[in-house]
Amino acid sequence: MLNQPTIEKLHTMKMHGMADAFRAQLETTESHQLSFEERFALLVDQQWLWKENRALGRRLRCAKLKQRAVIEDVNYQHPRQLDRRLLRTLASSEWVRQKLNLVFTGPTGIGKSWLACALAQKACREGFSVLHKKTSELFRELAIAQADGSMGRMLLRLAQIDVLLLDDFAMAPLKDSERRDFLEVCDDRYQHRSMILTSQMPVTHWHEQIGDPTVADSILDRLLHNAYRIELKGESIRKTLGRKPDQEDGQ
Repeated sequence: MLNQPTIEKLHTMKMHGMADAFRAQLETTESHQLSFEERFALLVDQQWLWKENRALGRRLRCAKLKQRAVIEDVNYQHPRQLDRRLLRTLASSEWVRQKLNLVFTGPTGIGKSWLACALAQKACREGFSVLHKKTSELFRELAIAQADGSMGRMLLRLAQIDVLLLDDFAMAPLKDSERRDFLEVCDDRYQHRSMILTSQMPVTHWHEQIGDPTVADSILDRLLHNAYRIELKGESIRKTLGRKPDQEDGQ
């Protein structure tokens, strides 16, 4: 029988999905009732699905999302003024295609980061690249890159990511180096790539947190000019559910 050598050749050519589908066809009598074209189409479909799943897994690993959140699990029952229609619109990831930004503000525990991760995860499923960082973590990495001469390479890597998700923006006043480095990041991304920012600080206070009025104006113009702003209000979801963050099924 030529079947085993065929399967081995498929694996050698890294067509693992097709190899598994071919083996499955050999083991089921139902597939013998299909035409050659139908069986071949099933093999191609399985190979395509295998490649798509593999690519998605790679994107999710690179994204380093800090919460395991999916948009289908959003909790609309909690009274936090979450616009169901807007969130469903954002779930299409059209905002990423249009190079728009998302800004989530509200008190701690209200689900800002969870919602941001859910939309970022959906963007990964749509084929976009994502990177999730704490804002303080990004500033540390930018400072190191500035010191060791790798700033250009780091800015180039960041500029190529479709969605940059930054948590806890403007939680503390920015240093001069931080606001200038961040302006470069914003410059590279404005109208080219998307950002998601979460913050406990209302947007009206961001200007004073950034500091230098001229730099603050430039940063906020690039962040907010083309952004959806989602302001959440209400009691902490973690408090009402009585669970730890890693125990929450949805927010």
